[in-house]
Amino acid sequence: MIKITSSITLLCAALASAAEIINVRDHDITPGKDATLALNELIASVKGRSDVTLSFPKGRYLFYPENALEEHRAVSNHDNSLKRMAFPLFGHKGLTISGNGSDFVFHGRMSPVVVKGAEKITLQDFTINWARSFHDEYEVVARDVEKSTVRLKADPERYPYKIKHGQLFSQNYDWEDKMGSNIFFDPKTRAPIYNTPAHYVNFWTPHEARAAGKNLIDLKAKFRKEPPPIGSVLITYGTHPTSRLSQAIHLSNSKDIVLKDITIYEAGGMGVIAERTENIHLDGIKVTSLDDRLVSTRADATHFIGCKGLIKMENCLFEHMLDDATNVHGAYVKVVEPLGKNQLLCEISHFQQWGFTFAGEGDRVALLSRETILPFHETKVTSVKKLNERRFILTVDQLPENLPDTPLSVENLTWYPDFIMRNNIVRENRARSILITTKGKVLIENNSFSSQMHGILIEGDNKYWYESGAVKDIIIRNNTFVNSSFGHTDNYPLFIAPMLTKDQRLGEGHYHRNIRFTGNTLKSFNGLLAHATSVSGLEISNNTVEFSTDYPAVREKPTFDLHYCDAVRVQNNIFKGFSEPLPSHISKDSTNIVFKKNTGLAPTSVKK
Repeated sequence: MIKITSSITLLCAALASAAEIINVRDHDITPGKDATLALNELIASVKGRSDVTLSFPKGRYLFYPENALEEHRAVSNHDNSLKRMAFPLFGHKGLTISGNGSDFVFHGRMSPVVVKGAEKITLQDFTINWARSFHDEYEVVARDVEKSTVRLKADPERYPYKIKHGQLFSQNYDWEDKMGSNIFFDPKTRAPIYNTPAHYVNFWTPHEARAAGKNLIDLKAKFRKEPPPIGSVLITYGTHPTSRLSQAIHLSNSKDIVLKDITIYEAGGMGVIAERTENIHLDGIKVTSLDDRLVSTRADATHFIGCKGLIKMENCLFEHMLDDATNVHGAYVKVVEPLGKNQLLCEISHFQQWGFTFAGEGDRVALLSRETILPFHETKVTSVKKLNERRFILTVDQLPENLPDTPLSVENLTWYPDFIMRNNIVRENRARSILITTKGKVLIENNSFSSQMHGILIEGDNKYWYESGAVKDIIIRNNTFVNSSFGHTDNYPLFIAPMLTKDQRLGEGHYHRNIRFTGNTLKSFNGLLAHATSVSGLEISNNTVEFSTDYPAVREKPTFDLHYCDAVRVQNNIFKGFSEPLPSHISKDSTNIVFKKNTGLAPTSVKK
């Protein structure tokens, strides 16, 4: 027994001594001055060593692009470009970056943290911010409905600008952006104003600007219905292709990544974008704005494309983004033409996925019709030959002797993750709370959602973004939904449907399967709960929907809207406080639909 104990003690001591902690101040990395070059060199010097921690004594560290390592990088759902990096973690194993509560402040179009081809990486306990935000905020102080004009109050210290040739330009670190995409926020709720897409916003709007006094701008634009109300705030953030160049954290072709206790205040793109990465754990991540800004990230708080293993997200806060809280999906890739010999000439479908690693040797893939988005053949990849960032030749183990005479796509069946989202808060952001299209097991529980558009969107898209992943096993339980669709009054807390073009159609068979939405609490001003198209196996049960007076009551769509669905059970749901029983719609091509024991729901004629 003594020998065993001594052996364990010696082993623990050996493991402890193997861990190496490096104080970055010993390498001339100190608060208050540009740390970029010294940090790049320190990171390169520890490559090949494992169990290393780079420890930052608490402070405010500055990073500038002039001396940063540069590489042309393809970043999914962003614009590819030369990226200048502060933390280029390429090929490292067993490395921890520990901020100890430090603030990391970036300047210009930098890519702060890039993890590529790495394993067992932990990023923890720091904040990411930019000295100059990637968006501008202007208060509306007057408006003229007849002239379609608003008077804006500017803050040139925080949001420098110029007016040139009647156009409003944002002045940034070493570039300028013409006013482009825009939205109006309510400073009281710190969220998009009610029904802003239908009334006020006009993306990429033509405009006329002129000075109207000190720090005042008169802006004439073609608003959807009328100029926005006085007191609202115009958020504007540039035009494509320069409006998504600087994500905060980029993970690619890596494994076993932990992000813990990180706050992202700003990004000229997404907070966290991950692709072709296995096993990612987010714990205590915050994407939020500073007190003197209404907006945090330019795009999604988090986004995962073509990943596998387990993505686990817990105890996080996502708010004030200009897009979704998270999106988990694969990619549909176009087949340009068969080349014979089991080869397919393929093309990355969306321009912001160019350069994405779609597949590798040994991956299982499915061929599908682009007309119906339904698969008809599975096979294994034997090789991939990259031609350029858009096209590659995919060689597979076996193809049908006669391929269908219809446009085809390919999806990767190997790179779909399981997903757990637990104990998180999503609120006050443009767009949806979460989008889920993965064939893995999904559990979404004990979260709070309050977003401008759909609460949970389960889609599948061979139309524009080409986001694949018909779901097979999703449980959504014990969550709270507060005023879902406050910016789009006809959006649903739960919306399930493949997105089809006018040339596409539903095929023989259902796209999504096995979804349970149970035990959730909803606060609703419009009485909507779920829309479903092409779903087999849908349970919506034991949910409570309470009428909300936070926004004007509207009744534009049915509470339940089902199209081409099978094996649906809607039972034991309670609707409270609404002025009348709520209606439902079930299409004639839906089968095996059961509605029972629902309180506050109008009688529903169902097809059995």
